[in-house]
Amino acid sequence: MARQIPGYEQAAGTTRTLDASVKRTVLPGGLRVVTEHVPGVRSATVGLWVGIGSRDETASVAGAAHYLEHLLFKGTRRRGATQIAEEIDAVGGEFNAFTAKEHTCYYAQVLDEDLPLAMDLVTDVVFDALCAPSDVDTERSVVLEEIAMRDDDPEDLLHETFVSTVLAGHPLAKPVLGSEASINGMSAGALRGFYKRRYKAPRMVLAVAGNIEHGQVLRLARKALRDHLSGSDTPVPPRRGRARITTQPKLALHTDDTEQAHVMLGMRALSRHDERRYALSVLNAALGGGMSSRLFQEIREQRGLAYQVYSSTAAYSDTGHFSVYAGCQPERLGEVANVLRDVLGQVGKEGFTDAEVARAKGQLRGGLVLGLEDTASRMSRIGKQELNFGEYTSVDETVAKIDAVTAEDVYELARTLFRTPGGVSAASVVGPYAHVDDLPDDLHEVIAQ
Repeated sequence: MARQIPGYEQAAGTTRTLDASVKRTVLPGGLRVVTEHVPGVRSATVGLWVGIGSRDETASVAGAAHYLEHLLFKGTRRRGATQIAEEIDAVGGEFNAFTAKEHTCYYAQVLDEDLPLAMDLVTDVVFDALCAPSDVDTERSVVLEEIAMRDDDPEDLLHETFVSTVLAGHPLAKPVLGSEASINGMSAGALRGFYKRRYKAPRMVLAVAGNIEHGQVLRLARKALRDHLSGSDTPVPPRRGRARITTQPKLALHTDDTEQAHVMLGMRALSRHDERRYALSVLNAALGGGMSSRLFQEIREQRGLAYQVYSSTAAYSDTGHFSVYAGCQPERLGEVANVLRDVLGQVGKEGFTDAEVARAKGQLRGGLVLGLEDTASRMSRIGKQELNFGEYTSVDETVAKIDAVTAEDVYELARTLFRTPGGVSAASVVGPYAHVDDLPDDLHEVIAQ
């Protein structure tokens, strides 16, 4: 398929066909509308993606993007919170939102016949929320409960601690939820100011997938947003930049009275714009993506050191991180850390076998295709692609890029990431240890090498 003009360069008022079933229109004011017709389904999912996340917050409004995600559902000029809930429940739909490091998404999944309601609800909440002071105070308690819930989950807390350690000094290190102090100190004026400054059409993508037609979506969008589609603003290009690198190895501990010790080791990795990201996906799958992966076989099957063990990767606009996780008995933490480091070091020296790479690619292909069996996942895919890249890559193109990865590609990347013994530059632990000095010497040595 010929490369299409990126959405942020497409002229307002024009429509482009990106694939047989995918179209994009840029509306006046810079809002991009991307749709995918999915034949044979009876549902539709509407998602309004805002290119604002926790990395865009200053210290005085830490957690504002997520706070707003809650607050916008509390009422608009036309609807109160109860009416919003009643309207979506009356059609058996789902209406929700989520906040990430670099974006926020508001979405509704309904029967195809209820697409007009879903479009009206999503756009109303995102563009015309009241952000009333009384609602700010009510929702403050809910956000604080969510922070407490995260802190009660050792694995969630571990991940948050690891990210703040491996990305130290970078805006991405900030927690999405903010802190108790920042949420308690957040005023209604500060939140409303963040909302009015940041929630602009050029930063948004309206993505719709399901038993829908592009023209139908455009008509509904123009009707719902007639007061917001004006001006000569153009879409904001995808984020890019250069990460500030912190090279000093770090070890972070969060003391918690848990039965297990939870450990995460890792390092900075690739941004989402790096062409090696497909090789990284294969590496991740081969190392810790399934029951046949190197980590699962070594840590659980052969040694019985942990019940759960896996690897993961995250890619942002200007950097990323790669990590391995295991949960084990506290007295086994040092041994587990050593084995994790040794497996990473071995992969960095020798790579994977052709059979391991073939299994990893098969796992990725199957996961990708099977994961797109519903309209919500289809909407998410086209929305994120437009927001993050300004372009569309079909499933077939993605599968071809995965298939093109060779064992040598994976080895070269592993050698880069794990260039020191294991390559570990940061680690986090959640468990029953009073002080970082109480952690096993083996774990300190893994970070120091």
